[in-house]
Amino acid sequence: MSRWIIAIGAALASLAATPAMADVIDGHWCFPDGRRMSIEGPAIVTPDGTATRGDYARHYFTYVAPPTDRDAGQTISMVLVNEETVQLRIGSAPVEVWHRCGPPTS
Repeated sequence: MSRWIIAIGAALASLAATPAMADVIDGHWCFPDGRRMSIEGPAIVTPDGTATRGDYARHYFTYVAPPTDRDAGQTISMVLVNEETVQLRIGSAPVEVWHRCGPPTS
């Protein structure tokens, strides 16, 4: 009987040691008006289609909009709310709520 308890305990311990899928801001994000962006580490493709870099953390991303973007010079900051939702702020404008979506198709 004690061998079964040890075996079950070992099995449960090995399951607990398995890393869980963590939520991260990396991925593709969409806004209801059709804008899209993609984040991969410190790299971003902005909603205007410009590839640039920003300050990246697993649950946070910020960048200054490039000169070719409609919000040129503005600081764009994003906070991951949950695995499917990001709150984005352009400068001091009201927060926009973006949702995770699939990669763009051509």
